[in-house]
Amino acid sequence: MTDLNRGIMKFDGADSPKAIAISAVLVLGGIAVLILWALNSAYAIN
Repeated sequence: MTDLNRGIMKFDGADSPKAIAISAVLVLGGIAVLILWALNSAYAIN
């Protein structure tokens, strides 16, 4: 069992490249949305 298959990721395949890629896209996408929202709110880009 790898370290990625512990904690809240207690399911088979939690350390598969597909699961890691989906998680990375969700996390980085969320960060990008928050940054864009913050810039839009602070500087009224549109």
